[in-house]
Amino acid sequence: MSLITLEVPKEYGYVLAVATGTLFLGAWHGGRVMPFRKAAGVPYPYQYASKEQIDACDDAKQKSALQVYNCAQRAHYNYIENHPTFLTAMLISGLRYPVAAASVGAAWCLGRTLYAIGYTRPNTENGKGRLIGVWASLLQIGMLGTAAWTCWKLCA
Repeated sequence: MSLITLEVPKEYGYVLAVATGTLFLGAWHGGRVMPFRKAAGVPYPYQYASKEQIDACDDAKQKSALQVYNCAQRAHYNYIENHPTFLTAMLISGLRYPVAAASVGAAWCLGRTLYAIGYTRPNTENGKGRLIGVWASLLQIGMLGTAAWTCWKLCA
């Protein structure tokens, strides 16, 4: 068995800076759910307003508040679901392509921010406002491919 010496490029600091930024973005996602929860009147420990609760609501303003709260919560969960995969791929990709990984990572953060903001715009049909940032998913797929390529090159 031979050992691999791994030399981290100086520019890897950019990757770590963006990785740290994703942690703050996650906190922002969680924090922005709170005012939507309050406006909707959904008490803890309930994660979502139920379909029955929304359908039974006669007040249009309250009904909208419940729907927007659900969208805010879903945007947050979607971030939580995708963050570990993206972060791992970015940290791996950055070993070989630090500037590219950091740049794509920063763009992904922007896309995820737009996704959350768009998803919580009132009066958007079925949360379609999220589509403004859905392109971040393509960046994530690209980062996964770059991570796989980086692993391949390290093993070759």
